[in-house]
Amino acid sequence: MAKFKFEYIWLDGYMPEPNMRSKTKIIEMDFFDGDMKSIPVWSFDGSSTQQAEGSNSDCLLKPVRVYSDKGRQNAFLVICEVLNPDGSPHESNTRARFEDDEDLWLGFEQEYVLTRKGLPLGFPSNGYPRPQGPYYCSVGHGNAAGREIVEEHLDLCLEAGIEITGINAEVMLGQWEFQCFGRGAKKACDDLTVCRYLLHRVAEKYEVEIEFHPKPIKGDWNGSGMHTNFSNKFLRERGGKEYVEELMKAFQATHEEHISEYGSNNELRLTGMHETQAIDRFSYGISDRGASIRIPVSTAQEWKGYLEDRRPASHADPYRVAARILKTMNMVGKAKKNAKETVKS
Repeated sequence: MAKFKFEYIWLDGYMPEPNMRSKTKIIEMDFFDGDMKSIPVWSFDGSSTQQAEGSNSDCLLKPVRVYSDKGRQNAFLVICEVLNPDGSPHESNTRARFEDDEDLWLGFEQEYVLTRKGLPLGFPSNGYPRPQGPYYCSVGHGNAAGREIVEEHLDLCLEAGIEITGINAEVMLGQWEFQCFGRGAKKACDDLTVCRYLLHRVAEKYEVEIEFHPKPIKGDWNGSGMHTNFSNKFLRERGGKEYVEELMKAFQATHEEHISEYGSNNELRLTGMHETQAIDRFSYGISDRGASIRIPVSTAQEWKGYLEDRRPASHADPYRVAARILKTMNMVGKAKKNAKETVKS
């Protein structure tokens, strides 16, 4: 028998954005082959996470997905849903608010800023560095800051089996991005949650904080977003300009609903400047990074592929983002109807 470490990871009840929580359970077994049934439901003190009252504080953690954790020996990362004592989904459990859809593919472009004592890495203690320009996709001391953290995080995510498709330094000094792709709405969100967890954990070792605020530095500096690339089978395989335009009408009609799910303080970032559209406007365009939704050139060639929603803030709850995108896409009945008639191969 061996002792295995299972890190139970969940989102707490803080508002408007939840914090990430985790604790380790040691389970003795001969081996672990990834079977979720081998990982038991566990309890925690919800009164310490804004999820229960002290007089009735127990909440439950239901394991829903497991990943290998190469940063520790005999260890695994376990994404959990929070349940009430009777087994029903807790009100803070945004993962349980929508039915999964494996037809929805999501690619999250997660921007973040590495900070120490409130300042992005590379910023002087007084004043500012050179204006934006040389930092995007940069290399070299003075242009890129914190690469050792970014590289270590990348390796851990890949070793966990997550489909990270790339990383790059972003427009502001100390700002970085990773791209995380998932087939299926809940899997994509689970993968991103594990990526965020690992990023925080790696940064601890370097005494660095991860800042997900959408506008960490005021002034003429880019904010941080979580651009969300999305597609369903119909859009990927058949599409058509008419269908894309129908989708855009649906997204325009529900713009306010989307913004309400896309993270707080987003008005500080969505100003119409720094590669954004203003928060109170909706627009779309081919290769337009100043639009609410960008139609990639590759999609516009044959009007099939994927679309990029550029509105979600960097700290947005991915489950809320996925649920809202899925709901809006389902408004266009043609998608669901024709997806079943798509070439079966």
